[in-house]
Amino acid sequence: MQAGYFLLPLRSRPRFLDSDWLLMAGLERTDQPIRSFVLRQGRLSPGQRRALEEDLPRYEFCAEHENDPQSAFPSPQPLTVEIGFGNGESLLEMAADNPDQNFLGFEVHGPGVGHLVIGIKARGLSNLRVSQADAIPAISRFPAESLAKLQTFFPDPWHKKKHHKRRILKPAFLELAHRLLIPEGVVHVATDWAPYAEEIGILFSSDARYVGIDAPSRPPTKYERRGERLGHAIQDLAIKKAV
Repeated sequence: MQAGYFLLPLRSRPRFLDSDWLLMAGLERTDQPIRSFVLRQGRLSPGQRRALEEDLPRYEFCAEHENDPQSAFPSPQPLTVEIGFGNGESLLEMAADNPDQNFLGFEVHGPGVGHLVIGIKARGLSNLRVSQADAIPAISRFPAESLAKLQTFFPDPWHKKKHHKRRILKPAFLELAHRLLIPEGVVHVATDWAPYAEEIGILFSSDARYVGIDAPSRPPTKYERRGERLGHAIQDLAIKKAV
């Protein structure tokens, strides 16, 4: 085993589903669906490892909830899904500040999941659930109009042109979002990569089923604070589903 890395327990590994989401997004099935991430499992702290092994089941969003996402929560409330929450600090603050809403975060990297689970337990939050599954296949199984907001902050811009096909923000994403969002439901994206922001802006403005809006306020992420120290310009872009 490579130094500094480990294998997660089998139950804690990300659940990569098949390529059904491609069909639901109007694309052809492939044997190897293109993912928007590369899985790198970093070193877990003892606390993160314990959180994954002992506490994650209490807060985990499982496959059995996909047909009815609200069934994962104590009560049905407007649901926000975040794809790729990093260490989860921003998502944790959103859930704590909005107890009248439900939040579901997807993240494939174990240390981030463990960090968020520790925070959920410490704050006693009941309106936040976590999944270590690949987000796109999972939410593709959700019922129509089941989300109030779909957000992803600082997704990998995949700088090289040959890797642009891996970018999560593309027409298929908006197709899926349109099915999942309630009327006036919101897509909110943030990036610090200017060319990617320009591409996302063109994508958003070219789809007549959405209208542009001012981006909702949000807590800063750890990645964002680091980017600002390096002089990166942060751009938030948001659209809402037309009625």
